[in-house]
Amino acid sequence: MLQSKDKKKKFLFYFFILFFLSSINNLSFFRSKNINFKVNNIKVIGLNKSNNLEISKSLNQVTLKNIFFLKRDNLSKIVEKNSLVQNFIIKKIYPDTILVKIKKTKYVGIIIKDNKKFFIGSNAKLILFKEDKNNLPYVFGKVDLNDFLKFIEIIQKSNFKYIEIKEIYYFPSGRWDIKTKEGILFRFPEKNLSKSLNFAYKIINDNEFINHKIIDLRVPQYAVLNNG
Repeated sequence: MLQSKDKKKKFLFYFFILFFLSSINNLSFFRSKNINFKVNNIKVIGLNKSNNLEISKSLNQVTLKNIFFLKRDNLSKIVEKNSLVQNFIIKKIYPDTILVKIKKTKYVGIIIKDNKKFFIGSNAKLILFKEDKNNLPYVFGKVDLNDFLKFIEIIQKSNFKYIEIKEIYYFPSGRWDIKTKEGILFRFPEKNLSKSLNFAYKIINDNEFINHKIIDLRVPQYAVLNNG
């Protein structure tokens, strides 16, 4: 039993000696090669050139330090500030490079706020309107963006085609109306949206309803028609 303990002590002693010597040798090697692991290169990809450069410049303010001690959380906070970012991956490429791969958010709607026009991103953020997207619906009302995205998800799971929507109206009660590109306004109930959306899809494809511009679906299993 005593011999076993002595062997363990000798093993630990030689292990620490070996670790110490290898550390000194590695340090000498890095010094001889002038490697200090300071971040000298930041690559940002996924957005357009100007947005990639903007994020890269912001990261430069905090990344001029040893790559080993660089905290990803600090970098993530900077990247997340850009409203175009849906999600991203940060990689350390030794000895001196940071790579940020970004997936751009999708534009899902247009909204006017404080007299300014914004895109609504699939990341629940507003992006200042700088390019025309005629296929996107306009959204009216004081809507929470996360609630709006949930509403889109319900539409996408129904037979109703999102691409056919021209305008979306949100009401304080939590109710939604939809106007199609054909000029038909559907009034939807607060509950059972999926069923109502599927009912609306049938109506759109039924020629009997072609002359009716307002269709109220708030009463279950009924369609109240109005010529507008």
